[in-house]
Amino acid sequence: MSHIGVQNDPDQRSRERERPRSRSRARTIRRGILVGLLVLVLTGGGAAWWMYQGLDSNLKDGAVDLNKTLGDGKDRPARTAAAAGATNLLVLGSDSRAGKNAALDPGSDVSGARSDTALLVHIAKGRTKAVAVSIPRDTLVTRPECTRSDGTVVPSRKRVMFNSVFSQVGLACTAKTVEAMSDVRVDHLIVLDFAGFKGLVDAVGGVTVTLDQPITPLGLTAGAHRLDGTQALKFVRTRYGYGDGSDLGRIGLQQQFMLALLSEIKRQDLLGSPAKLYRIADTLTASLTTDSDLASLTALAKFGRSVQGIDPAAMETIMLPVSYDKQDPNRVVAAEPQAAALWKAIRTDSTIPESAKKSPAGGGS
Repeated sequence: MSHIGVQNDPDQRSRERERPRSRSRARTIRRGILVGLLVLVLTGGGAAWWMYQGLDSNLKDGAVDLNKTLGDGKDRPARTAAAAGATNLLVLGSDSRAGKNAALDPGSDVSGARSDTALLVHIAKGRTKAVAVSIPRDTLVTRPECTRSDGTVVPSRKRVMFNSVFSQVGLACTAKTVEAMSDVRVDHLIVLDFAGFKGLVDAVGGVTVTLDQPITPLGLTAGAHRLDGTQALKFVRTRYGYGDGSDLGRIGLQQQFMLALLSEIKRQDLLGSPAKLYRIADTLTASLTTDSDLASLTALAKFGRSVQGIDPAAMETIMLPVSYDKQDPNRVVAAEPQAAALWKAIRTDSTIPESAKKSPAGGGS
């Protein structure tokens, strides 16, 4: 009776008819979810690849092949055995008014570009210590024979202003001039313009600097100030109304700001945040020029990771020791024997002697 009852139960027959449809509907939902996830993955990956390609192409445009332009021959400084594993990075701030940079310096009729800021950053082997040497823009140097990007050969010339080399002959010649004056091999090159600098500061949310004296033209009192990109650009470029009003005094402000910026980046762990890192990369790559070995996001990221062990608070900042030129007091020349001692310490990856940190002309760190 119970068996007959089951066979004739209409509810049971209904459930049996609905079971295949339910399984079919579940499979459809699962397929829909999988397809949706696949679309998200593919479009997300495609967007990431598109963004990567865009940033990467920004870096490749205008990259300088140091080995090709400066050569690997005997005419370039050799790396000493003691400095094996150390790296020398030439960092330049360009004062170009081209493109977006013009809006950041309205009213200026300056054309071309000069190395507004020049730092030779020596990263010691072990990647836990670094020293940044500022080269005053008004330093008189001997420019070596160089070849422009169009193939034109420019003869060597004595007593030229350091920052004019960039505008007159080009980026590679600036690196070659640094090598000639220091006998230190330049491994990498980074150039950042006004727009890139402003964008970087804004991308990190501003940088805090502490002044021991006011900068009246900028409306900054003594004490701590949080500077946005526009304010920071004015800060690192100011010379009048602070110290002796010279370029040497400005170098001190630039060094102070550089350390504050590096500390801010480390404090926020920006290198450990993909979203923040992309925002910075997007800002920088359009305004950044590097040597060809660093001209990719992969290479830059690898280089960035290799120096994460350096504490900005312990980074040493030094101005190239200079004295006022006897023929033109508005210009400076490398002071000897202090400058020679400084460059020797960098060549041998050794401690900078205290005597090499003293500049007869004053200013700097």
